[in-house]
Amino acid sequence: MILSRYERIIAKRYLLPGKGEGERFIFLVSMISLAAVALGVAALIIVMSVMNGFRAELFEKTAGLNGHAILQGYEGRLEGWQGIADNARKVPGVTSALPLIEQPLMASSNGRVEGVLVRGMRVSDMRANPVLSGGIKSGSLANLTPGCNCVAIGSRLAAQLGTFPGGEISLISPEGRSTPVGTVPRIVSYTVAATFEVGVYDYDNAFVIMPMEDAQTLLMLGDAVGMVEVKVEEPDKIDDQMGPLTQLVQGRGAAVDWRSMNAAIFEALEVERVAMFVVLSLIILVAVFNILSSLIMLVRAKTRDIAILRTMGASRRGMMKVFVTVGTTIGSLGILLGLLLGAIFLFFRQPIVDAIQWLTGQNLWDPSVRFLSELPSKTDPVEVTVIVVTAFVLSFLATLYPAWKAASTDPVQVLRYE
Repeated sequence: MILSRYERIIAKRYLLPGKGEGERFIFLVSMISLAAVALGVAALIIVMSVMNGFRAELFEKTAGLNGHAILQGYEGRLEGWQGIADNARKVPGVTSALPLIEQPLMASSNGRVEGVLVRGMRVSDMRANPVLSGGIKSGSLANLTPGCNCVAIGSRLAAQLGTFPGGEISLISPEGRSTPVGTVPRIVSYTVAATFEVGVYDYDNAFVIMPMEDAQTLLMLGDAVGMVEVKVEEPDKIDDQMGPLTQLVQGRGAAVDWRSMNAAIFEALEVERVAMFVVLSLIILVAVFNILSSLIMLVRAKTRDIAILRTMGASRRGMMKVFVTVGTTIGSLGILLGLLLGAIFLFFRQPIVDAIQWLTGQNLWDPSVRFLSELPSKTDPVEVTVIVVTAFVLSFLATLYPAWKAASTDPVQVLRYE
């Protein structure tokens, strides 16, 4: 929309506060409209970025420790896993297939007892896992070797049991020796070699990692494992690999992908994401109504000026362009301010959360509820574009009625008694 020189001058004049009390009030309403658009855009960007970050971070952590799919043996026992893993790696799109043992047990230390999830991994796989090796808080994975009788435990589990590197932890397995009075649980003591923190509360509060051979001995599995963990190139298209992978364990186990393993969490996140977008869009809609009301007041206040301009040769189209420009300028400035506010908040998001927690004395980001220990963020350029375009289109639509009313002003009726 190209404005002539006089149309630009008039639009600029109507954007700035006038000398009268009424004009200053209209300018104040316009600034409130601008601030409302900015807050709506910023709120949408912040919430959608946090939701995306939460999903991405949760997926990265869970996939880093659980893979994108697992081939699990019936009754927690998978024989002949070497051939299954080799064939799984040959499936197009599969990047790795690693053996795992995972079993819920009880752990005790210093008179405290907690439920734990014992995981057996090959030492080379432990050290190559970026989520695990990159989350070491104390001790070292180098101390974990087959037969060392050592384990690595989650940092929160260590705090619960009151044990740290160099301390002792006892694992209690129900699979023990048979006696005349029944099966006696096996209790085996291990030295804590390291503590780790992956950032997911459930893992940090329950995981006990040990070498594969020690886990096989503890659980009396012989050469068998519990499952084979599979990772693929494109997790969102894992259906392409699930068919061949299921065939590999047919009759001996089941294949489960990451969506089934974490279905409740990711489906809830998706529903919440859509709901938050719809609800927060109402803020922009309210801001747009503010633009509409401020323009209506401006047209009412400038009726005489519009009539004079019409008598001087201003066209109806020109008047419409002036008021459309005023409204869209307010909306555009609000959008730019919202983008700036959103970027600043996301950049300082964790200090802001910490400051609010300090001021209120409330834990706003309890990892036991929200799984992750810090507020994540991942901004999607496509979503930001959708938010900006939506806000701009709504701002433009809000200008049409006031602009049409201004263009419809009859100078004869207005100036009849002047």
